[in-house]
Amino acid sequence: MPWGEVTVPSQRQEFVRLAEQPGANVRELCRRFGISPKTGYKWRARFAVDGPGGLEDRVRRPQHSPLRTGAALEARIVALRDVYPDWGSRKLRALLLRERPEMVPCASTITAVLRRHHRMDEARSVPAAWQRFEHEAPNQLWQMDFKGHFPLVGVRAGRCHPLTVLDDHSRFNLGLRACAWERQETVQEELKGMFRRYGLPLRITADNGSPWGNSNGEGFTALRAWLVRIGVSLSYSRPYHPQTQGKDERFHRTLKAELLVRQSFDSLTSAQDAFDRWRDRYNLVRPHEALGLEPPVSRYRPSPRPFPEVLAQI
Repeated sequence: MPWGEVTVPSQRQEFVRLAEQPGANVRELCRRFGISPKTGYKWRARFAVDGPGGLEDRVRRPQHSPLRTGAALEARIVALRDVYPDWGSRKLRALLLRERPEMVPCASTITAVLRRHHRMDEARSVPAAWQRFEHEAPNQLWQMDFKGHFPLVGVRAGRCHPLTVLDDHSRFNLGLRACAWERQETVQEELKGMFRRYGLPLRITADNGSPWGNSNGEGFTALRAWLVRIGVSLSYSRPYHPQTQGKDERFHRTLKAELLVRQSFDSLTSAQDAFDRWRDRYNLVRPHEALGLEPPVSRYRPSPRPFPEVLAQI
């Protein structure tokens, strides 16, 4: 009969003792104990060297693993994950490649390290593949929207309305502003600052709501008339189709996951300070899969079209 799980060591010792008897037929004993001759001779050899202790199961793990990630590198991977808890193995690998390109493991190894150190869930959803579209060059199109407003902490502190503007080609964030209102005057003043720093885009797209559009998408709002005067076209997304503003919508999800759900703010000033720090990380450090795991700044160039101060005042 085959060896039972509970009494395996004792059955091995019994087999070895019987096999050592004068005139013992080892192969016949192997047949009766339900093991192969190779296994039977293995246990006899181990018993001869180590006694009864040699009949215990041995760890199958190799004593030396030359391909295993070194302790220092593992520590660096874990440290990066602690700094960027929302970034996965591909983004962390892109950061490591900037530091030490000659000794960076593959993304699956980084995932294994994170799981070994309890920095990643065992089950992670795999996003479905989808086709990306982007304009051929920076400043051909900017996407603009307000992220859903949220309350500031404190009595009568008010609410924060984050205004976001994203370059379609590079995903570079041109503006992340903590605004008190969603008014035409507010948007216009914030856009002036962006135009002065980055130049004019050819076109900006926004949804059909206030302050940039009418509910029917027809006619000229004050903001649209001002943009046309300085040489920027304003177009509108299809009603009830947020995917038209897909890159800015995705930016909003990232902003929420990496910042807004982790912090609260007691004023627009504190919110803006946090926005500025996070924006630098997003633009200058964060690897973007749509950009070959490079940060958005690697693809963005300011517009050669300067902001016309004179026309803007008319």
